[in-house]
Amino acid sequence: MHFDLIDLRLYLHILDTGNITAGASRSHLSLAAASARIRAMEASLGTEFLQRGRRGVTPTAAGNALARHARLMLQQAERMQQDLAEYANGVKGQVRLLCNTTALSEYLPEPLADFLCAHPNLDIDLQELPSLRITHALRQGAADLGIISDAVDTHGLQTLPFRDDPLVLIMPLEHPLTAGINVSFIDSLQHDYVGLAANSALAVYLEEQALHTGFRLQTRIRADGFDGVIRMVARGTGLGIVPQAALDRGPHERRFKTQPLTEEWACRKLLLCARSFEQLPAYARALLDALAAPLRKNT
Repeated sequence: MHFDLIDLRLYLHILDTGNITAGASRSHLSLAAASARIRAMEASLGTEFLQRGRRGVTPTAAGNALARHARLMLQQAERMQQDLAEYANGVKGQVRLLCNTTALSEYLPEPLADFLCAHPNLDIDLQELPSLRITHALRQGAADLGIISDAVDTHGLQTLPFRDDPLVLIMPLEHPLTAGINVSFIDSLQHDYVGLAANSALAVYLEEQALHTGFRLQTRIRADGFDGVIRMVARGTGLGIVPQAALDRGPHERRFKTQPLTEEWACRKLLLCARSFEQLPAYARALLDALAAPLRKNT
């Protein structure tokens, strides 16, 4: 068996993206070079790791086993690099952080910028995903840290409070629903919405909540970020749902009415999450400490 770390990273990139072309691009390899590496890996053990199809690739049983071991080996290599980094100049470490939409746009830009300035030998691989997919990735060892909604199952993971993150319904001033005192999420589903990009974590989350009630969101248009949603609602396009933090960040001309959503899933809190805080690599522990620092100051 002759695998190197480049092979293992390439293989995991292919699994993460679902096809060899995208995995090769993420690994900064040509498609021909990536394909040759995968074929050599399979030939060395005499078994296929990937099932090829028209829509991409999926792992075989052997491929799933390889993925588990590859993640562990790459994590160990990363920890070794970080532990030895103080003895070398210019060696960079990387932390993979997964988060939901609100954390990405409202809570993380400033603390992550400050952290990177204080740690010049560190990069952060930041990706937005729905909370359920984040917990799955953490359990599989595919990420160091996550920021998730408390609405998902965290069995087998460790968590710390991060921020309160209530969701708010916003309505144009002349909208029929503004006449009501308490408007439920189900009531709002009879009306048009301004949504976020379809692949954003919050858009997926809201679609799931609507489906649980037996309805679908009637999305007229999708805006690029919370500011876009707020501005289009203010112009009368439709309803919107945004985190309270996006409204607080303002300033916005309040040409719309706001109402907190009282459903349990909307009164959510964000959590810092990892498979094991104690076993995080050194740089990941430093990032965890930096993100948890504001909470400690308030307790």
